[in-house]
Amino acid sequence: MSHRVIALHEGTFSVGLDKKFNRIKDSDPPAKGALKLSLRPFLIESEGRIILIDCGLGSFGEENHYEVMLSNLEDLGFSELDITDVVCSHLHYDHIGGLAHRSNGYWELSFPDAAIWASGKEWAKLQSISDEDGPRTEFLDFLEARADLRLMDDEGEPSSFIKSLHMGGHTEFSRLIEIRLDNQLFLMAGDVLGTRGSVNRSYAAKYDFDGKKSMQIRSRLITRAYEENAILMAYHDTICPMFRLTDYHKDKGYTIENIQEFKR
Repeated sequence: MSHRVIALHEGTFSVGLDKKFNRIKDSDPPAKGALKLSLRPFLIESEGRIILIDCGLGSFGEENHYEVMLSNLEDLGFSELDITDVVCSHLHYDHIGGLAHRSNGYWELSFPDAAIWASGKEWAKLQSISDEDGPRTEFLDFLEARADLRLMDDEGEPSSFIKSLHMGGHTEFSRLIEIRLDNQLFLMAGDVLGTRGSVNRSYAAKYDFDGKKSMQIRSRLITRAYEENAILMAYHDTICPMFRLTDYHKDKGYTIENIQEFKR
């Protein structure tokens, strides 16, 4: 049975305190005081399923990100109708905005035949804090009415080779996504481990729901990835979002090997 895992590239952005995603070249620095990050939904093809892990900004950016998603899928020989599942690491809009779009002036499902897997508790919390009568409320209400939502509790299994587990940290209900393809393990932890720069740093991020918990989870994940030869999937990395840890030195930290694409 063949498997394929590839990171889609929605772009590289300068993101300031206003939380706007302003596109820049991959080689450009961010604006002063802003962060530089990429958006990298992951596509998995296995067992007749074509699955996205997170799905970009959709209509919530400074441009139409849905068109970028369609272009990325077309380059791989797919369309939006081929996506069977979308698995959400957490429910921030740079990870779930692509679930629906309004390219034609009204909300439409981006992946009409896909099941949407997300934390039930986080979904309920998001609805309680969305902007009244604003686009985010419209987006959530539309998905509630039209999408095939598969809301999970502590543990869920979107497929025979994917598990989604509650871990917290970045958001109260952030999830760890474990993928096993034959004997290869993949770990995707959303923004708890969003870039390769997180591997050899110890920090508690102020933007996390619980920065200290994120730090502890991240440390355990990195150790596990090294011991189990797992491939880490870093959604916001600007260089190469899939990599494995091949060596460890007590002074230099982990050695990182880039994985451009996984095919087996």
